[in-house]
Amino acid sequence: MMTETTAQDQTTTTDATTTNAAEGVAEAEATTPAAEADPIAALQKALQEAKAKADEYLDGWQRARAEFANYKKRQEQQNADLRAFATLDLIRKLLPIQDDFERAAKTLPEGIAHMTWIEGVMLIQRKLKLILESEGVKEIEVHRNDPFDPALHEAISHDEAEGVESGHVIEELQKGYKIGDRVIRPTLVRVAK
Repeated sequence: MMTETTAQDQTTTTDATTTNAAEGVAEAEATTPAAEADPIAALQKALQEAKAKADEYLDGWQRARAEFANYKKRQEQQNADLRAFATLDLIRKLLPIQDDFERAAKTLPEGIAHMTWIEGVMLIQRKLKLILESEGVKEIEVHRNDPFDPALHEAISHDEAEGVESGHVIEELQKGYKIGDRVIRPTLVRVAK
């Protein structure tokens, strides 16, 4: 009997081993693709996260770059405005000197107008005028009977004048100047009633 039991035990052990081996193979086959899929899925997930971070960093970099470009433009504009303001201030201070030269030239007696030193003084006046023109300063042209324009002219008085329509310039009392479309100093005029 013992041999029978032993043979049965061996058969049972062999069957259990075969069953265990078959289960192990089936389990290995089942887990092998899943095990391979898990690392691939994990790598794909990591890749997606890295792409998302890269996109986020790229977006942040592009925003920072645009903000810096805007800052740089603002600074350049502020510097240009500051230079223009300083130039305008200086030009406003030089305009009365130009006016004085023009008044002196108009009142020169005929006998001394051709003297060398007078011509030298007038040369200084022309140089000043050229400097103002090089900075873009232009005289505001005003003629008798031109319509009064408050953007360009400042009325000193309203008088009766023959041959001049009401609301038109009688005469220019002091020249006005502008740079481009910006009036530095309006022309002082008398206006007809």
